[in-house]
Amino acid sequence: MDISIFSEQVGPLAVLTYLVACPETGEALLIDPGGPAPALEARLKENGWRLRWIVNTHGHADHIAGNGPWAEKTGAQVVMHRLDWEFFSRPEMQEMARAEGFPPLTRVDLEVEDGSKLPLGRLEALVLHTPGHTPGAICLYFPGHLFTGDTLFVEAAGRTDLPGGSLEVLIQSLQDKIMPLPDETRIWPGHDYGETPYSTLGQEKAANPYLTDFF
Repeated sequence: MDISIFSEQVGPLAVLTYLVACPETGEALLIDPGGPAPALEARLKENGWRLRWIVNTHGHADHIAGNGPWAEKTGAQVVMHRLDWEFFSRPEMQEMARAEGFPPLTRVDLEVEDGSKLPLGRLEALVLHTPGHTPGAICLYFPGHLFTGDTLFVEAAGRTDLPGGSLEVLIQSLQDKIMPLPDETRIWPGHDYGETPYSTLGQEKAANPYLTDFF
């Protein structure tokens, strides 16, 4: 099944925002809109695609800052794991986002769980709950493609020293949810922190210390 994937670095912390579409039907989803993404917006319009979902891999402010404008423009539903919606909608977490210069999380239209599925035309995205970076962090899996947010980077993994983080929980998530996937799975992380922006799971199993040193 064909899948179209485009990325753009967005916002002051250079979040990798992804536009994923089923080219046969024109349905699309956006992953982690850190703010305006003019190249992705142009791609959406040029192809005549309809944005159905805005998926947040977690609730950190740099990954959700563009939720409101994108939802208002497109009518897409905002999707997040229920644990991060509960955690980041708390007043103290909203105030932390404001202090960092970001809008707080105030809206989620669809709360998902591990194993939830998001239909996208002839495609289907599987939600993998991968806590550790945050309580409700998720990865989004299409056969052959895994969007990892800040759970897994190229040769690195997300921080666990922020509120709600846990290294022990993150390692368990990597072991239980990511390691069993096929080695040829493409890894699309939330930031370009490695020598290359993207990778494969096989390459990460060989070179990423979070996948080589803890198991």
